[in-house]
Amino acid sequence: MDIEATQRVRRFNRTVTQRLGALDDEYLARGRPLGASRVLWEVGEQGVDLRELRRRLDLDSGYLSRLLRLLEREGLVAVEPGASDKRARIVRLRDSGRRERELLDSRSDELASSLLAPLNDEQRRRLVEAMAVVERLLTAGLIDVAVESPTTAAAQFCMGSYFTELEDRFEGGFDPARSISAEADELAEPRGLLLVARLRSDPVGCGALKFYGSQPVEIKRMWVAPEARGLGLGRRLLSELEEHARRHGATVARLETNRSLAEAISLYRSAGYVEVPRFNDEPYADHWFEKDL
Repeated sequence: MDIEATQRVRRFNRTVTQRLGALDDEYLARGRPLGASRVLWEVGEQGVDLRELRRRLDLDSGYLSRLLRLLEREGLVAVEPGASDKRARIVRLRDSGRRERELLDSRSDELASSLLAPLNDEQRRRLVEAMAVVERLLTAGLIDVAVESPTTAAAQFCMGSYFTELEDRFEGGFDPARSISAEADELAEPRGLLLVARLRSDPVGCGALKFYGSQPVEIKRMWVAPEARGLGLGRRLLSELEEHARRHGATVARLETNRSLAEAISLYRSAGYVEVPRFNDEPYADHWFEKDL
């Protein structure tokens, strides 16, 4: 890792934590640390399952429990058994918690305004644009990509979403039964593998390989959820698929795509794939690509 880049990140972290008041024991002058106030805000008007709250905030269960006890002692939240599943625990705002959340929203707006107030119009524009870039890149870093069974709920969600998008975008629609097969047993070892990308545990992308011994490996089922686009996930999935292909001894990767998927075609070309003559009978393909690994 670049030492200078690391030092710049550390300076950025120090500046942000100081400027936002994250170092104070009483964030926004409300008598509690930032973590507890964030939990209170995240509970929301409808309440939230404790497991979902832990997932959203990516907090250790012990630490989250301590924050919730603090909020309970203040009379701001209640942790109750679920209505349909008594084993589940639901966190709800009390009336005082709703009032406190509204006050936190107001003071958070004031804090945001205070960051912009000393700056001129051009500086404000640059800061807001830079914040958007930082948020997008930090979000990209939260995405986990891993090999997963094609039969899991997350994998099936990705496949279903992929088929739905092709149905919407392809001229004349898309029927998986007409396409070259990539069934679950073909996308699991030893015949292939499936990568699933998750953002805060939610599936947001996938990509698969089909192995043919010494023959070129095929890349299949490349999909990224609309909310995860612009984060470089497509390129990351493609790169990780290529790495898995190399580990399995493949020296060439192949794929085909439809002319309506202009973004995918641009990605493949920029990643070093070159267009080659048709190498299969995929009825929905207009372009065939290949890359030496």
